[in-house]
Formats: sequence, structure tokens, C-alpha cells
Amino acid sequence: MKVNAPQSIEGRQVWDLALRCGGQIRASSGRVIGYDMTAVLAVGDALGIPRIAVAELMPRIEQAAVAAINEAADQEIESAGHGAAEGHIPG
Repeated sequence: MKVNAPQSIEGRQVWDLALRCGGQIRASSGRVIGYDMTAVLAVGDALGIPRIAVAELMPRIEQAAVAAINEAADQEIESAGHGAAEGHIPG
């Protein structure tokens, strides 16, 4: 088992929710700042995922996802030789 793998039914549901809501992000000044939690909660409700599970688990997933997305954008810009990564959202 992976260290960060969901270990409960709710955990697996919220992980699936995070993957489904990958396009529901908020951005500012070209940087991803988080999920649109209103949309995430609405999708979670539609799927029957307990709100308490979403409220407890999504912020941790969000934090890791935002860091990974912004880091990938920084690396993409650096490898392209464009200097600073300000104002860029990947692909």
C-alpha cells in the first residue's frame, strides 16, 4: 500500500472527487490558488459523499495539488528558458 493511499471508503470517495474536480480551480495572477470549494461541495453532494469527509480531506488534497501544479509550471518555464515563472498556468 502506498503511504498516501486513501485508507477508508470516504477517503477513496474524496480522492475520486478531487480527480473529478481537477478543472474546478481558482487562479490569480497566473498561479493556481486552490479548488473552487463551492463546486467541489456541490459535486460531492451529487455523488452522495458525506460533507464532513469532503471538509476534512479536501483541504489536504488541495494543498498538495496546488503545490504540485505550481511547481510543474515553474519547472516548465525554467526548462523552456523563459526565466521567472510569474503569470503562468500549465497547459
